[in-house]
Amino acid sequence: MREEAAPAPGGQERLLAAVEAVLIVSDAPVTTRALSAALGLGATEVERLLARLAAEYRGEVPGYRARGFVLRRAAGGWRLASAPAYCRVVEGFVIGGATARLSQAALETLAVIAYRQPVSRSRVSAIRGVAVDGVVRTLQARGLVEEAGTQPNGAVLYRTTEDFLELVGLDSLEDLPPLAPYLPGAGSLDELDAELDG
Repeated sequence: MREEAAPAPGGQERLLAAVEAVLIVSDAPVTTRALSAALGLGATEVERLLARLAAEYRGEVPGYRARGFVLRRAAGGWRLASAPAYCRVVEGFVIGGATARLSQAALETLAVIAYRQPVSRSRVSAIRGVAVDGVVRTLQARGLVEEAGTQPNGAVLYRTTEDFLELVGLDSLEDLPPLAPYLPGAGSLDELDAELDG
């Protein structure tokens, strides 16, 4: 790992501006590694710059006010996003009052795929108790799930995408909250799996 030099006076502000410039032109989360390569800095210094920008945008740095956007971790990288406090304003602007939310069926199906992935449609249907073919196609069309191979019997397996992580504001699947308080006992799910495999 390369030795990191301290920035010259005024250099810190230029580095922060350079990070902002890269973040603004990117249409996907930017990894620390990609920023390190672009700026010619070590990962530790880049993480320090990102943390500083995030704090500035939240108004936590003296002399800076909170902004209408935030810098957050998403899908293994960093991304600029509108501040949660303005979600209604942004939603109204982007969709002009029309609802773009996922239906209850889509949310339930997406949750099953997120927690059980890779998983087949038949397994998702068994867990939900209804057919999910149309819902899975909708989730695929929105870029929230994708095919992840097949089972030996030919059934297609599905998993969530990076767009899903961005949508729910998670850095990785490990950040999903535990399901234990919301699900039947693990034995019930094991019995269901055994029935589907049998």
